[in-house]
Order: sequence, then structure tokens, then C-alpha cells
Amino acid sequence: MRAVVQRVAEAAVVVDGETVGAIEGPGLCVLVGVTHEDTPAQAAQLARKLWTLRLFEGSPELSCSELGAPLLVISQFTLYGDARKGRRPTWNAAAPGPVAEPLVDAVVAELRALGAKVETGRFGADMKVSLVNDGPFTVLLEV
Repeated sequence: MRAVVQRVAEAAVVVDGETVGAIEGPGLCVLVGVTHEDTPAQAAQLARKLWTLRLFEGSPELSCSELGAPLLVISQFTLYGDARKGRRPTWNAAAPGPVAEPLVDAVVAELRALGAKVETGRFGADMKVSLVNDGPFTVLLEV
């Protein structure tokens, strides 16, 4: 699994003119990509990492768990796009919806089980994501 994690002051996702998920920061906007070999255990590991990753200012730095910071989790198959050859990316490494959706849902469920406030996008929808990146601060995670 792969995730692009952005520390945000706010973030929202809109589908067909309707806001389906939004957070007020400080918080994290997380784009999650799934590949063919990913497992529920990796989804749980990613959730624990997101919940405890020290990305917020403090001394020492603080995590979502310590701040009670919310997360906006959005599925993003394009994280597994490959544009090394030619000018058109291929999506062969991205897991198909029936494999990916339950794993993205598992990340969300594990975060909620850990005590996180989590908002989501809508799997497979044409989503409009807006955010105010705080820093800017963006990291790439792979589990």
C-alpha cells in the first residue's frame, strides 16, 4: 500500500456538487493507493502508522493520536501509475476496485477503531479534492 500524506489546515472532497467528507485542521489528508498483493494486515499497519506518525509541530513533534487530529482518507489508484515509458501512464500496478475498495475501507475502519475521527471520499467517484497544505508538508508512506 502507498499513501501520500499531507498535513492540512483544512481539506474537503466533493462529489457531484455534494461535500462527502471534510475536516478542519490541524489534520491529515491521506491519498491511499492499493496494489495487487496488498493485504488487510498491511491496511492495519498503514492505519497505525498514520495515527502515530509525528507530523505536527510541538516539542517533541506530535501525532494525530496525541492531538486528536482528524484525517480525510481518499482512495487514489493513480498512486500506482507508471509513466517511465512514453507519455501515457499505465495503471497495471493498481489493484482493481473489488480488491482495492475493501482495503481502503479497512484502513478507515482501523483508524476509527484506534479512536480517530475519519472522513472519506467516495470510492470510484469523480472527486474534487481541496485542501490547505500546512507547511507545505507532504510525505510518502509505503507499507
